[in-house]
Amino acid sequence: MKTWLQRLFDVRRDEALPVCLAVLFFFCVLVALMILRPAREALGLRGGIDAVRWLFMGTAVVALLVNPLFGWLVSRLPRLQFISATYAFFACSLVGFFLLLVLAPEAVGVVSGQVFYVWFSVFNLFATMVFWALMADRFTLEQGKRFFGLIAVGGTLGAIAGPWLASQLAAPLGTPALLLISAGFLTAGLGAAWGIARVRPLPPAAAQGDMATTVDAHAPIGGSAWAGARAVFGSRYLLGMAAYVVILAVMATFLYFTRLQMVAELGDDLDLRTTMFARIDLITQVATLLLQALVAGRLMQWVGVPVTLALLPLTTALGFVGLAMVGSLAALIAFEASFRAVQRALMRPARETLFTVLRREEKYKAKAFIDTFIYRGGDVIGAQLEGLLGRLGMGLAALASVAVPLALMWAVLALWLGRTQQNMAAAVADSPAAGRADRARTALPRSSP
Repeated sequence: MKTWLQRLFDVRRDEALPVCLAVLFFFCVLVALMILRPAREALGLRGGIDAVRWLFMGTAVVALLVNPLFGWLVSRLPRLQFISATYAFFACSLVGFFLLLVLAPEAVGVVSGQVFYVWFSVFNLFATMVFWALMADRFTLEQGKRFFGLIAVGGTLGAIAGPWLASQLAAPLGTPALLLISAGFLTAGLGAAWGIARVRPLPPAAAQGDMATTVDAHAPIGGSAWAGARAVFGSRYLLGMAAYVVILAVMATFLYFTRLQMVAELGDDLDLRTTMFARIDLITQVATLLLQALVAGRLMQWVGVPVTLALLPLTTALGFVGLAMVGSLAALIAFEASFRAVQRALMRPARETLFTVLRREEKYKAKAFIDTFIYRGGDVIGAQLEGLLGRLGMGLAALASVAVPLALMWAVLALWLGRTQQNMAAAVADSPAAGRADRARTALPRSSP
């Protein structure tokens, strides 16, 4: 008889171990991030909302500067080594911030808080990007459709556990200790990553004819440090993914600043603001968990990647229309909970399957460029555009008049990306060398159909 895991998420017995390790890995990464997020938000708002817009720009610049360094690591080191180096760097940085807070608290001010804001934002991007790059490299397209949604549950549980741990441990241990706890979870997640990389997701016989890889995972990928950026601008498929991410970031930024302004209008009381932000986050996480547990595991198999990718743009269009019509905080909470739940439970797993048909170099280098610099570039565009509308005295109706047409274009792009992925996968399966797993996993036409 099938186990509950098989019935609910269609995970076969031989896949259970790597999937469970992936869930643990993502859980640890999100705990490490979310346990520090309240501190990031508090430090970022010290200079006001306009200062946050400039911090977005600083994050984009730093992400651009870090990309060639990450590309150099990917080119020179085996997979597990550059993954370990990335997480080790961030863990050591956390220890450095801890020592600063403990040994030189008088040095902590507005400027150091802004430095931490930018550093944490880059940390957030790279930590999740490296995780999903490993998932796209380790599992096939067919497997991704079946259990990337389940793997995302680990992240949601971590996003719930992180703030809870912070609330329980900040008082008895002190806020600086949270940095060490975050570093500890990163280290634990890295241990799970090593397990994922070394355990086969399928037995050799089951992988025949599928898109499983036989590439030597212990050999360096090679190529140049800027290969990721060149790959993005040399492929319509990757450019489409970059455009999808830019629009995603713009929409998320519109929603983020709308929330900041609505909560700010409630008053200057810090406890009131904190409580409201916590309620919004709680509703969002619960909605996300319900979608992941009940729908995400099967949705991509039922309706396909194109439709799954288009659900968030459609949700966004309807949400901005409703927000413009009602204009209340309750409407904002409902919209944000729906947006984040669909984004994390449905869109993110579906978007990550787009990378499963790429060469290994693109899975790490091009993905890093898209998920860090391109994403933060979208944040900058969204923040500046939202600020411009605000300075012109235009309200939610004007914001919706920009967001809704953009969301409809976003939906069309989502359908195109999903169909292109299907065509690329079919072309690999129909090729004479389809039986050779190496070519099947690494084929990437420079001009997609």
